Amino acid sequence: MKKIFLTYLMLSFLVQISSCKDDDSDREIDGVEDQMTKVPLGDPFIMLHEGTYYAYGTLSNDGIAVFVSDDLQTWQVPAESPAGLALHKSHVWADRWFWAPEVYHVNGKFYMYYSADEHICVATSDSPLGPFKQDVLKPMIEDEKCIDNSLFIDDDGTPYLLFDRFNDGLNIWVAELEDDLIQIKPETMTKCVNVSQAWEEVWPRVNEGAFVLIHNDTYYMTYSANSYESPFYGIGFATADNINGPWTKYEQNPILQKPGDLVGVGHSAMFTDKDGTLRIVFHAHNSKERIHPRHMYISTVSFENRDGQEVMVIDENFMTPELKK
Repeated sequence: MKKIFLTYLMLSFLVQISSCKDDDSDREIDGVEDQMTKVPLGDPFIMLHEGTYYAYGTLSNDGIAVFVSDDLQTWQVPAESPAGLALHKSHVWADRWFWAPEVYHVNGKFYMYYSADEHICVATSDSPLGPFKQDVLKPMIEDEKCIDNSLFIDDDGTPYLLFDRFNDGLNIWVAELEDDLIQIKPETMTKCVNVSQAWEEVWPRVNEGAFVLIHNDTYYMTYSANSYESPFYGIGFATADNINGPWTKYEQNPILQKPGDLVGVGHSAMFTDKDGTLRIVFHAHNSKERIHPRHMYISTVSFENRDGQEVMVIDENFMTPELKK
Protein backbone atom coordinates (compact mmCIF):
# COMPACT_ATOMS: atom_id res chain seq x y z
CA MET A 1 0.00 0.00 0.00
CA LYS A 2 2.85 2.40 0.79
CA LYS A 3 4.34 1.88 -2.65
CA ILE A 4 0.96 2.45 -4.28
CA PHE A 5 0.40 5.59 -2.19
CA LEU A 6 3.81 7.07 -3.04
CA THR A 7 3.32 6.31 -6.72
CA TYR A 8 -0.05 8.05 -6.61
CA LEU A 9 1.49 10.99 -4.76
CA MET A 10 4.29 11.44 -7.26
CA LEU A 11 1.90 11.17 -10.19
CA SER A 12 -0.19 13.87 -8.52
CA PHE A 13 2.92 16.03 -8.08
CA LEU A 14 3.99 15.57 -11.69
CA VAL A 15 0.54 16.55 -12.95
CA GLN A 16 0.74 19.85 -11.05
CA ILE A 17 4.40 20.68 -11.57
CA SER A 18 5.08 24.41 -11.76
CA SER A 19 8.22 26.02 -13.11
CA CYS A 20 10.22 28.86 -11.61
CA LYS A 21 8.61 31.37 -14.00
CA ASP A 22 5.78 29.43 -15.66
CA ASP A 23 2.90 27.06 -15.00
CA ASP A 24 3.42 23.47 -16.10
CA SER A 25 0.13 22.10 -14.85
CA ASP A 26 -1.19 21.58 -18.36
CA ARG A 27 2.02 20.13 -19.85
CA GLU A 28 1.97 16.55 -21.03
CA ILE A 29 4.73 14.44 -19.49
CA ASP A 30 6.31 11.53 -21.33
CA GLY A 31 7.96 8.55 -19.63
CA VAL A 32 6.55 9.06 -16.14
CA GLU A 33 8.22 5.90 -14.85
CA ASP A 34 11.61 7.20 -15.92
CA GLN A 35 11.00 10.64 -14.42
CA MET A 36 10.12 9.13 -11.07
CA THR A 37 13.67 7.86 -10.65
CA LYS A 38 14.96 11.41 -10.31
CA VAL A 39 14.04 14.09 -7.79
CA PRO A 40 11.68 16.47 -9.65
CA LEU A 41 12.61 19.75 -7.97
CA GLY A 42 13.33 23.07 -9.62
CA ASP A 43 15.19 25.77 -7.67
CA PRO A 44 16.32 23.20 -5.08
CA PHE A 45 17.62 23.90 -1.59
CA ILE A 46 19.03 21.40 0.91
CA MET A 47 19.25 21.82 4.68
CA LEU A 48 21.00 19.38 7.04
CA HIS A 49 19.30 19.27 10.43
CA GLU A 50 19.96 16.74 13.20
CA GLY A 51 21.35 14.13 10.83
CA THR A 52 18.65 14.36 8.16
CA TYR A 53 18.80 16.17 4.83
CA TYR A 54 15.72 18.13 3.78
CA ALA A 55 15.25 19.15 0.14
CA TYR A 56 12.79 21.88 -0.79
CA GLY A 57 11.99 23.23 -4.23
CA THR A 58 9.61 24.37 -6.91
CA LEU A 59 7.17 21.57 -7.72
CA SER A 60 3.55 21.99 -6.67
CA ASN A 61 0.89 24.52 -7.58
CA ASP A 62 -0.37 24.22 -4.01
CA GLY A 63 2.78 25.18 -2.11
CA ILE A 64 6.33 24.03 -1.38
CA ALA A 65 7.39 20.39 -1.59
CA VAL A 66 9.80 18.64 0.78
CA PHE A 67 11.74 15.36 0.52
CA VAL A 68 14.08 13.76 3.07
CA SER A 69 17.29 11.70 2.87
CA ASP A 70 19.97 10.18 5.07
CA ASP A 71 22.69 10.06 2.42
CA LEU A 72 21.88 12.65 -0.32
CA GLN A 73 21.53 9.85 -2.89
CA THR A 74 18.13 8.34 -2.00
CA TRP A 75 15.19 10.63 -1.20
CA GLN A 76 11.62 10.01 -0.19
CA VAL A 77 8.40 11.72 0.81
CA PRO A 78 8.54 12.09 4.62
CA ALA A 79 6.15 9.80 6.46
CA GLU A 80 5.21 12.70 8.76
CA SER A 81 4.13 14.75 5.74
CA PRO A 82 1.99 12.46 3.59
CA ALA A 83 0.82 15.34 1.40
CA GLY A 84 4.46 16.01 0.54
CA LEU A 85 4.15 19.74 1.23
CA ALA A 86 6.02 21.69 3.90
CA LEU A 87 4.02 24.80 3.02
CA HIS A 88 0.43 24.86 1.75
CA LYS A 89 -1.18 27.88 0.12
CA SER A 90 -4.03 27.81 2.64
CA HIS A 91 -1.60 29.00 5.35
CA VAL A 92 0.04 31.91 3.52
CA TRP A 93 -0.48 34.93 1.28
CA ALA A 94 -1.10 34.24 -2.43
CA ASP A 95 -2.44 31.13 -4.10
CA ARG A 96 -0.10 30.59 -7.07
CA TRP A 97 3.49 30.44 -8.27
CA PHE A 98 5.29 29.03 -5.25
CA TRP A 99 8.96 29.06 -6.19
CA ALA A 100 12.52 28.88 -4.94
CA PRO A 101 12.26 28.08 -1.19
CA GLU A 102 15.15 28.21 1.26
CA VAL A 103 14.83 27.04 4.89
CA TYR A 104 17.00 28.08 7.84
CA HIS A 105 16.98 27.07 11.49
CA VAL A 106 17.57 30.14 13.65
CA ASN A 107 17.05 30.38 17.43
CA GLY A 108 14.88 27.29 17.56
CA LYS A 109 12.56 28.30 14.72
CA PHE A 110 12.54 27.38 11.02
CA TYR A 111 12.23 30.20 8.48
CA MET A 112 11.21 29.52 4.89
CA TYR A 113 12.02 32.24 2.36
CA TYR A 114 10.22 31.74 -0.95
CA SER A 115 8.47 33.47 -3.83
CA ALA A 116 4.69 33.52 -4.30
CA ASP A 117 2.86 35.30 -7.10
CA GLU A 118 6.18 37.01 -7.97
CA HIS A 119 6.60 38.50 -4.49
CA ILE A 120 9.12 37.54 -1.82
CA CYS A 121 7.64 35.99 1.30
CA VAL A 122 8.69 34.32 4.56
CA ALA A 123 6.84 31.77 6.68
CA THR A 124 7.82 30.01 9.90
CA SER A 125 7.40 26.61 11.53
CA ASP A 126 8.52 24.64 14.57
CA SER A 127 9.49 21.72 12.30
CA PRO A 128 11.54 21.45 9.08
CA LEU A 129 8.58 19.51 7.65
CA GLY A 130 6.16 22.32 8.39
CA PRO A 131 3.47 23.32 8.27
CA PHE A 132 5.05 26.69 7.48
CA LYS A 133 2.64 29.53 8.12
CA GLN A 134 2.48 33.31 8.07
CA ASP A 135 1.10 35.13 11.10
CA VAL A 136 0.47 38.15 8.86
CA LEU A 137 -0.65 37.25 5.35
CA LYS A 138 1.46 39.55 3.17
CA PRO A 139 4.70 39.56 1.17
CA MET A 140 7.91 41.12 2.47
CA ILE A 141 7.68 43.94 -0.08
CA GLU A 142 4.03 44.61 -0.83
CA ASP A 143 4.27 47.23 -3.57
CA GLU A 144 6.90 45.60 -5.79
CA LYS A 145 7.34 42.28 -7.53
CA CYS A 146 10.55 40.49 -6.47
CA ILE A 147 11.66 36.84 -6.40
CA ASP A 148 14.40 34.48 -5.18
CA ASN A 149 14.98 35.67 -1.61
CA SER A 150 17.90 34.17 0.30
CA LEU A 151 18.90 34.71 3.94
CA PHE A 152 22.48 35.57 4.88
CA ILE A 153 23.60 36.15 8.47
CA ASP A 154 26.93 37.96 8.66
CA ASP A 155 29.72 37.10 11.08
CA ASP A 156 28.59 39.88 13.41
CA GLY A 157 25.09 38.41 13.57
CA THR A 158 23.43 40.98 11.30
CA PRO A 159 20.78 39.36 9.06
CA TYR A 160 20.46 40.26 5.38
CA LEU A 161 18.17 39.25 2.57
CA LEU A 162 19.28 38.85 -1.03
CA PHE A 163 16.59 38.97 -3.72
CA ASP A 164 15.90 39.75 -7.38
CA ARG A 165 14.26 42.95 -8.56
CA PHE A 166 12.55 43.40 -11.93
CA ASN A 167 14.39 46.54 -13.01
CA ASP A 168 16.56 46.39 -16.13
CA GLY A 169 15.72 42.71 -16.45
CA LEU A 170 16.35 40.75 -13.27
CA ASN A 171 19.18 41.88 -11.00
CA ILE A 172 20.28 41.05 -7.48
CA TRP A 173 19.89 43.31 -4.46
CA VAL A 174 20.58 42.99 -0.73
CA ALA A 175 18.89 44.58 2.28
CA GLU A 176 19.29 44.34 6.02
CA LEU A 177 16.56 42.58 7.97
CA GLU A 178 15.05 43.43 11.31
CA ASP A 179 15.92 41.07 14.17
CA ASP A 180 12.66 39.18 13.57
CA LEU A 181 14.13 37.99 10.23
CA ILE A 182 10.81 38.89 8.59
CA GLN A 183 10.82 42.64 7.97
CA ILE A 184 13.15 44.39 5.54
CA LYS A 185 14.81 47.71 6.30
CA PRO A 186 13.96 49.49 3.01
CA GLU A 187 16.52 52.24 3.47
CA THR A 188 19.33 49.64 3.37
CA MET A 189 18.49 48.21 -0.06
CA THR A 190 21.66 48.01 -2.17
CA LYS A 191 22.23 46.72 -5.69
CA CYS A 192 24.73 43.85 -5.94
CA VAL A 193 25.02 42.66 -9.55
CA ASN A 194 23.28 42.93 -12.90
CA VAL A 195 23.88 41.47 -16.37
CA SER A 196 27.38 42.58 -17.36
CA GLN A 197 29.23 39.65 -18.97
CA ALA A 198 28.85 38.31 -22.50
CA TRP A 199 27.85 34.77 -21.41
CA GLU A 200 24.90 36.25 -19.49
CA GLU A 201 23.36 37.91 -22.54
CA VAL A 202 22.29 34.85 -24.52
CA TRP A 203 18.64 35.08 -23.40
CA PRO A 204 17.47 37.40 -21.75
CA ARG A 205 18.76 39.97 -19.15
CA VAL A 206 18.80 37.84 -16.00
CA ASN A 207 20.97 37.63 -12.89
CA GLU A 208 19.06 35.67 -10.24
CA GLY A 209 19.13 33.05 -7.50
CA ALA A 210 21.88 34.51 -5.31
CA PHE A 211 23.52 32.58 -2.48
CA VAL A 212 26.31 33.98 -0.29
CA LEU A 213 28.97 32.43 1.94
CA ILE A 214 32.25 33.63 3.45
CA HIS A 215 35.54 31.85 2.71
CA ASN A 216 38.86 33.14 4.03
CA ASP A 217 37.30 36.53 4.85
CA THR A 218 36.03 36.94 1.29
CA TYR A 219 32.32 37.02 0.45
CA TYR A 220 31.39 34.69 -2.42
CA MET A 221 28.06 35.04 -4.20
CA THR A 222 26.87 32.38 -6.61
CA TYR A 223 24.16 33.43 -9.05
CA SER A 224 22.49 32.19 -12.22
CA ALA A 225 22.27 33.97 -15.57
CA ASN A 226 20.18 33.72 -18.75
CA SER A 227 16.58 32.57 -18.66
CA TYR A 228 15.89 29.36 -16.75
CA GLU A 229 14.29 28.19 -20.03
CA SER A 230 17.56 28.54 -21.92
CA PRO A 231 19.96 25.58 -22.33
CA PHE A 232 22.67 28.20 -21.63
CA TYR A 233 21.38 28.88 -18.12
CA GLY A 234 24.47 28.64 -15.93
CA ILE A 235 26.16 29.53 -12.64
CA GLY A 236 28.73 32.23 -12.04
CA PHE A 237 30.19 33.84 -8.93
CA ALA A 238 31.23 37.25 -7.67
CA THR A 239 33.32 38.34 -4.69
CA ALA A 240 33.34 41.25 -2.26
CA ASP A 241 34.94 42.41 0.96
CA ASN A 242 31.54 42.84 2.62
CA ILE A 243 27.92 41.92 1.95
CA ASN A 244 27.08 45.35 0.52
CA GLY A 245 29.86 45.14 -2.05
CA PRO A 246 31.07 46.34 -4.40
CA TRP A 247 30.83 42.89 -5.99
CA THR A 248 33.31 41.81 -8.66
CA LYS A 249 32.36 39.00 -11.03
CA TYR A 250 34.88 36.29 -11.82
CA GLU A 251 36.25 37.01 -15.28
CA GLN A 252 36.12 33.33 -16.31
CA ASN A 253 32.42 32.83 -15.52
CA PRO A 254 30.42 30.67 -15.87
CA ILE A 255 31.84 28.08 -13.48
CA LEU A 256 29.07 25.58 -14.29
CA GLN A 257 27.20 25.40 -17.57
CA LYS A 258 26.18 22.29 -19.53
CA PRO A 259 28.14 19.78 -17.39
CA GLY A 260 28.06 16.27 -18.86
CA ASP A 261 24.80 15.86 -20.75
CA LEU A 262 22.88 18.44 -18.68
CA VAL A 263 21.46 21.71 -20.00
CA GLY A 264 19.61 24.53 -18.26
CA VAL A 265 21.80 24.23 -15.16
CA GLY A 266 21.31 26.75 -12.38
CA HIS A 267 19.46 28.24 -9.42
CA SER A 268 21.91 26.81 -6.92
CA ALA A 269 22.44 26.88 -3.16
CA MET A 270 25.29 25.59 -1.01
CA PHE A 271 25.38 23.52 2.18
CA THR A 272 27.86 21.47 4.22
CA ASP A 273 27.25 17.73 4.33
CA LYS A 274 27.70 15.31 7.24
CA ASP A 275 31.38 14.86 6.40
CA GLY A 276 32.06 18.60 6.37
CA THR A 277 32.28 18.80 2.57
CA LEU A 278 30.93 21.93 0.91
CA ARG A 279 28.21 20.93 -1.54
CA ILE A 280 26.11 22.72 -4.12
CA VAL A 281 22.62 21.73 -5.22
CA PHE A 282 21.13 22.90 -8.53
CA HIS A 283 18.55 21.95 -11.10
CA ALA A 284 18.77 21.12 -14.80
CA HIS A 285 16.26 20.66 -17.58
CA ASN A 286 14.44 17.37 -17.92
CA SER A 287 16.41 16.69 -21.12
CA LYS A 288 17.91 18.51 -24.07
CA GLU A 289 14.47 18.49 -25.65
CA ARG A 290 12.26 19.23 -22.63
CA ILE A 291 12.49 21.74 -19.80
CA HIS A 292 9.98 20.23 -17.35
CA PRO A 293 9.92 18.60 -14.92
CA ARG A 294 13.35 19.81 -13.91
CA HIS A 295 15.54 17.59 -11.75
CA MET A 296 17.81 18.12 -8.75
CA TYR A 297 21.56 17.46 -8.91
CA ILE A 298 24.36 17.78 -6.33
CA SER A 299 28.07 18.45 -6.69
CA THR A 300 31.01 19.57 -4.54
CA VAL A 301 32.58 23.01 -4.20
CA SER A 302 36.26 23.77 -3.67
CA PHE A 303 38.56 26.78 -3.83
CA GLU A 304 41.71 26.78 -5.96
CA ASN A 305 44.54 29.27 -6.36
CA ARG A 306 44.71 30.30 -10.00
CA ASP A 307 47.22 32.98 -10.98
CA GLY A 308 47.23 34.37 -7.45
CA GLN A 309 43.44 34.46 -7.17
CA GLU A 310 41.38 32.10 -5.02
CA VAL A 311 38.68 30.78 -7.31
CA MET A 312 35.49 28.89 -6.53
CA VAL A 313 35.29 25.61 -8.45
CA ILE A 314 32.27 23.33 -8.95
CA ASP A 315 33.08 19.70 -9.73
CA GLU A 316 31.46 18.69 -13.03
CA ASN A 317 31.19 15.10 -11.72
CA PHE A 318 27.76 15.70 -10.27
CA MET A 319 25.53 13.34 -8.28
CA THR A 320 22.07 12.40 -9.58
CA PRO A 321 19.81 11.86 -6.54
CA GLU A 322 16.99 9.32 -6.82
CA LEU A 323 13.47 9.41 -5.47
CA LYS A 324 12.42 6.24 -3.69
CA LYS A 325 9.23 4.80 -5.16
